[in-house]
Order: sequence, then C-alpha cells, then structure tokens
Amino acid sequence: MVKLSKRMSAVASMVTKGNILADIGTDHGYVPISLVERGIIPGAIAMDINQGPLDKAREHIGAYGLSDSIQTRLSDGVEALRAGEADTILIAGMGGELVIRILTAGENVCRVAKELVLQPQSDIDKVRKYLRENEYLIVDEDMVLEDGKYYPMMRVIPSDKETMAVELQPEYISVCDIYGPFLLKYGNPVLKKYLVKQHNTLCAILENLEKQEQTEAIIEREEEIRQSITYNESAYTILGAIKDAGI
Repeated sequence: MVKLSKRMSAVASMVTKGNILADIGTDHGYVPISLVERGIIPGAIAMDINQGPLDKAREHIGAYGLSDSIQTRLSDGVEALRAGEADTILIAGMGGELVIRILTAGENVCRVAKELVLQPQSDIDKVRKYLRENEYLIVDEDMVLEDGKYYPMMRVIPSDKETMAVELQPEYISVCDIYGPFLLKYGNPVLKKYLVKQHNTLCAILENLEKQEQTEAIIEREEEIRQSITYNESAYTILGAIKDAGI
C-alpha cells in the first residue's frame, strides 16, 4: 500500500468518499493511488503539465494495478478536464499565485465541481481572498507541521452570495484571510504553534530593524512588520469569536 507524507495524507483526507478525483499537478500520482487503493474513491484523473512526472505517475499507477481506475493526462491546470468530469478537484503543492491562475483560467470547470481541495504553498491569504471575492465557500480547513514546515489546506465548495455564510466583521476579514476562518474557529493546535513561532520571528525582525539607520525603506519595513504583529496578536482574540459571526 502506498505511503503518503503527513501533508499529503491530510490533503487526501479532505476528499469526499465516493467522488471522482482530478489531481492537478499529480507529480508521482500517490494521492489518487492511495485513495483508490483504499476504496475511498472509485476512480481518478491524474494530471500534470510536465510529461516526465506524468510518465512516472503512469508507471506507479500500473505498478499498483490501477490503470483501469486512474487515467493520466498532460494538462496545464484543468485545461484537459471537461466540466463535470470530476467531483473533486485537488490542487496541492503549488504557489498561491499559480493556484489562483488555475482557478481563474479554469473557472468553467472548477465552478461545476462538487468541491475543491486546495493546499497552496505560499500566498495563502491571497488565495483565501480570491475565494471570498469569487463566491467560493471554505467549508473545512486543516494545518499540519511536517519537517519544520507549516502546511495549511482547505476544502472549498462553489457557492453564491445568497448562500454564503454571514459576513465577518471588517476587522476580522484580513486576519481570517491570513490564518483561516476554520483554523481560528476551532483553535487548531498546529495554528497555535505557528502563531507563537511567527510572533517570535516578527518581534526579532522588528527589534533588528529598529537598531538600523532609520531610512525611508527601513521605516516602511518596520510598519509592515508592526502590521503583521497586529494581525498575529488579533488572531488570539478572534479564536472562537468568529463563531458569533456565523462562520
């Protein structure tokens, strides 16, 4: 049985049982292999923009005897996926800007899927803001710590303005974009560790900046760090409080 990393195991656990999966940027194909092998899903489409990883995925799929259940396709994002062909679209291990580009370019495909499972490696606040402004609803989140790195992830469903959850108070929105509404709501223990580590790092950076010559660039950077510290500290006050906002 294929063994997934802690991060990919957490990502795979967000895929709804019985769904057909489209794994975008499948790399070695381990997530669809694991899910089909364990009977969580009946089939999948493993997709990658590069022929090399796709050939490797196809080799692994064949080695596990799953060639009849898992297709492979060369694809830039969801370009080679037809609308309605997959119930779950998984986009993991990519930068946030790339995730947004895939969602934007493939909107006609992504919006008819039952769910999206997203695990951006960077700019996750930009991804959450994009989702919030483009009528996608975050319904679940998780965060894991693996090899010293923190990996947040989320399950998202296409929605509309009428069915979206009650809007957050303005002062909560930026903090929830940065740290995640469900991670905050349920006091995710890994998020709490991350908040402590981030606060220590930000304070150390600010202390170092304050010792330097106060040029315009340094002053501007200090303000950015102070704002980040404010968001970090606000996260503690929001933990649990967003339950009252209907999230």
